[in-house]
Amino acid sequence: MPNEETTRLTVTLSRETDLALRAFLGAQGTRKGDLSKFIEDAVRWRMFDQAVQGVKTHNADLDVDDLLAAIDEACASVRRAMWPTASKASQSGCA
Repeated sequence: MPNEETTRLTVTLSRETDLALRAFLGAQGTRKGDLSKFIEDAVRWRMFDQAVQGVKTHNADLDVDDLLAAIDEACASVRRAMWPTASKASQSGCA
């Protein structure tokens, strides 16, 4: 019975890639569903990589020090929002 949280796709691979993938998964003790999990993980990593490359391209012309300062400020802002008592303690000299 199909899970309502999943979508069935038809995937076409070269014969060489199919055999290499199945050999790889087989060497790791493949169980039912591992091929689908592998493909989903690969798709997520590819989308993440594309997003990272886009951010790198977008920020390529920024000064490194300015970029690091912006990252530090964003991290500090998130820390203040998520752990307000911890940031108050660090401001009062308690670490």
